[in-house]
Amino acid sequence: MGAPLGGAGFGESWIGPTGASVGKIGGYGPMPVPSELQVYGNGRIPREALTPIGQGGHRLFAPAAEAWMAAVEAAAADGITLRITDSYRTYDQQVDLVRRKGLYSEGGFGAVPGTSNHGWGLAVDVDVNDPTTLAWMRANAHRFGYVEAVPREPWHWEFRPTQA
Repeated sequence: MGAPLGGAGFGESWIGPTGASVGKIGGYGPMPVPSELQVYGNGRIPREALTPIGQGGHRLFAPAAEAWMAAVEAAAADGITLRITDSYRTYDQQVDLVRRKGLYSEGGFGAVPGTSNHGWGLAVDVDVNDPTTLAWMRANAHRFGYVEAVPREPWHWEFRPTQA
């Protein structure tokens, strides 16, 4: 099963570099942000503009949500359960995360508020405590447009369909 990598939100409406290699961790450059999300701003996307992904209250930008749900289905067929621990973050949630966990640039785990890729609805944090889950993600996530973009955070996966 492949990811829904075509359609609205792709191609010319994406801003950012392309051509990353499969299996690469980090070094992807700036997040390509769909133009339809840029009108809202990072962490300020209305709830109704995001799509539920069937796990708690988690929501993502529609193409990222569709691709994530396809990945969940494929993983389940392989006997793996993909669980989300975080998805879209509002600006206020980004501020709170930095307050609790510090800035990534200073050894913590938060991006400068307003710059988090979670704030675009294009990133998920996955429960990778089971090594088989992480192994599955590393072997398969690219098929669904997701890349492991942050070297110190094996749980953090970004939807970058033009780079996966």
